[in-house]
Amino acid sequence: MNALAPNPLVAPSRRRLLTTAAGFGLSLQLLAVPALAADGDLNRRKMIVVICRGGMDGLSVAPPVGDPDYPSLRGGLAIGEVALPLDATFGLHPQLSAVHALAQAGEARIVPAVATPDRARSHFEAQDVLETGAAGVYTTTSGWLNRAVETLSTHRKVDALSVGPTAPLILRGKVQTGSWSPGRAVDTEARLPLLLLDLYRNDLLLGPALARGLATETMAKDATAGLGAAPSPGAGKAGGQQGREAAHALGSALAGFMREPGGPSVAALSLDGFDSHANQAGLLNARLAYLDAVLDGVHTGLGPEWRNTVVVVATEFGRTARANGTGGTDHGTASTALILGGGLRPGGIIGDWPTLKSSALYENRDLAPTLDMRGLFKGVLAGHMGVDHMALDRVVFPNSGATKPVTGLV
Repeated sequence: MNALAPNPLVAPSRRRLLTTAAGFGLSLQLLAVPALAADGDLNRRKMIVVICRGGMDGLSVAPPVGDPDYPSLRGGLAIGEVALPLDATFGLHPQLSAVHALAQAGEARIVPAVATPDRARSHFEAQDVLETGAAGVYTTTSGWLNRAVETLSTHRKVDALSVGPTAPLILRGKVQTGSWSPGRAVDTEARLPLLLLDLYRNDLLLGPALARGLATETMAKDATAGLGAAPSPGAGKAGGQQGREAAHALGSALAGFMREPGGPSVAALSLDGFDSHANQAGLLNARLAYLDAVLDGVHTGLGPEWRNTVVVVATEFGRTARANGTGGTDHGTASTALILGGGLRPGGIIGDWPTLKSSALYENRDLAPTLDMRGLFKGVLAGHMGVDHMALDRVVFPNSGATKPVTGLV
């Protein structure tokens, strides 16, 4: 596809829909993948990767309400009886109602202690490792999803499309991508606090002062936006309705691209705003409601194609097990990933739960990782998309033979 040519997949109505969604500060990237082989079943399979940037708190996404150490560690951030039940140990955040309905139907599962190989707790480094799929930071300039598409395209030409102002690292590489931007560019001012927090996170004077300043700013914004101070079944439903509708429209638009005959088979979507150093309860009420609506839009928009689709939701790192002094949490290690889809095999949690005992915490502060993120991605690429195991170990995730694909996902 000529990068400057109009995208034939974009109908005028869908363009307007994406433009509306982009007005809420979202960026969307799509990859169009042709038939993998003569096997018609493989040709229909689709994969979507959603990256929640900022370090999403896994202990809020899937609160371990049955872990006896959870309430005391979390204090005022603990989510108790309002959690949507999954099993004796885990629930889901009350804003993830659509994800919960899919879980009840056997079409969504949680990965409650997953992490990339990086342990630096820096947004820059952790996102680099998450998107390149490498074992170390800054060791390659291409993304693992681009290399996966390159591998899948060995039988025929691959057309790739990036929708948004820039292609993210996960999509950069040898596969040339076309580009179409549906709306405004990325809001660099919104990213500035995240960059400053990374810069001063080890400064004993400026670090806490910056966190307190951001807490004040966040609380002021929440007061005018009508966000609740703590998660509850009805929080954010009135004031956030417009945002939910835009998020659902975004998911539906993505689904519309992917269900088109000859449309994309692989997609990547980035959502910002999960860095919760202050007023975490209110922030996550809004961001998880938005994520839930996006996923619901994808699910309903795909229609019958949902049965051929697997969606993975991941973040660069988790948050500290204990709350900080500004009603938030700081950069941590393991977080919770979500995996959804009509092609998903029903089951319980994916991976092992390390518990929140003091002796089990990583460096006495974070949830300890029990699963390498690359193993989760490998499991979807091998089991669902049909990527060769040798290519996964050597090309898609270089020098990763020791990290085995998670089996039994599809």
